[in-house]
This record gives sequence, C-alpha cells and structure tokens, in this order.
Amino acid sequence: MRLLVSVRSAGEVEAAVEGGAEIIDAKEPSQGSLGAVDPVELARIASAVPDGMPLSVALGDHSTPGAARDAFELIRAIPHRPTELYVKIGFSGLAEGTTVRAVLEAAVAAARGSALEPEVIAVAYADHQRAGTVHRHTIVDAAAEAGARGVLLDTWSKDGRGLFAWDSPTDIRQWLAEARRRRLLTALAGSLAVDQIDLVRAIGPDVLGVRGAACESGRNGTVSARLVRQLAVAKDRAHPPLVGAL
Repeated sequence: MRLLVSVRSAGEVEAAVEGGAEIIDAKEPSQGSLGAVDPVELARIASAVPDGMPLSVALGDHSTPGAARDAFELIRAIPHRPTELYVKIGFSGLAEGTTVRAVLEAAVAAARGSALEPEVIAVAYADHQRAGTVHRHTIVDAAAEAGARGVLLDTWSKDGRGLFAWDSPTDIRQWLAEARRRRLLTALAGSLAVDQIDLVRAIGPDVLGVRGAACESGRNGTVSARLVRQLAVAKDRAHPPLVGAL
C-alpha cells in the first residue's frame, strides 16, 4: 500500500516528501473533494516532485464528455511526464451509469491523445446519494469498460465524517476485490485518520490517500512533515490483520 498525500501548492511538496509520501497529488481542497489547482501552481508542483515519484492530478467532477475532455487542458501545464502520472475524475450529479461511462470514455480518450498520456482514475463516492451520483459498483463497471487504470473510493461531502461513516469495512473490502478482478488499481481516501490506518491496511487498497490527516489545522491547513511521517509509520507498522473488524 502506497501513501498518497494531496498538496495544494509547491511549498507543500517538500513537507510531504520529507514525511514519507510515496505519491504526490495536486488538489485544491477549498474547491471540494476533487478541486483542481490552477495551471501555474500545477506546473510548480510538478517541478517540485522528485524524479521517480508518481504525480496525481485532480481534474474535478464532470457531467458531459465535452467537459471531461476540456479538463485535460490543465495537464498541459506539467513541464515533463513523471514516471507515473494519474488524473482523477469524478461524476457528481450524474445519476445514470450510461452517462458516467460516456464521460469516462471521453476522459480515457483524451488521456490517450495527450502528449503526457496520464492514466485515468475514476472516483466513486461512498456518500454517492449526497453527491447525486451512482453507486461505487457502477463506477467499477464503467472504469473497466472504458479502459480506466483504476478506481478511488472517496467522500464527496467534507463535513468531518470519514469513509467508514458511509461504508462498512466489509463492504469496502468486497468492492476492492471486485475492482481487482476487473484488473483495476484501487485506492481509498475520505477523511481517514492516523488511527484508522491499521484498518485500511487490513482492507488492502493499493493506495491510501490523505489530505486532512497530513495537515496542521485540517484539510484547508498546511501539509506537515511531522503528520505525514506519523501516517507513513502507521502504514508500515507490522500488525496482524484486523479480522474481527472486517
């Protein structure tokens, strides 16, 4: 399991890397769960990411294929392709699986047509009813059929309730297994705290994503190397599987 830390500026990259982040994610938290940073800041963030470290970029929620294609203009700001480059796209407001798939197909086509050829990650929301979108199982189907690289389960509403307030560990573990059967990369995020890392590791996603737990004063604060290090240590700690919690 790799630790992804979301940063809103180039200044936060150094703290995230120092603390032990394994993937840097560019995101503007004040704009919601998938808020995109502006092109100038993205260029700065990408330049600050060490050679060989993966970069992920939030592209927002999109309701039409055209909007999804247009979102890829942001990627042009990245000066050179990292070893691994991912883009995250969500579907807030889309209540039909066929429309979700059409939007995702447009995103995958745009990625393949881009000079940097990023891998597309489809974002499902545990609180999908609040987001006005489809269930996480529908996102897995759409991602596999559209040719996306992976899926992320996150929370759309950032009201202090974390991932496990919306979905049980058992249900999430089954969802991850379904995604793996479809040969998709898997990731979990959603206001996860350091004391939940053992449970997340037992569930077994490929990637654990954090923002608020890595920041002083919460998700709209500033990334702290100390807090990232706590998360990294918890992630790598050797513990027996939490069978009873699943």
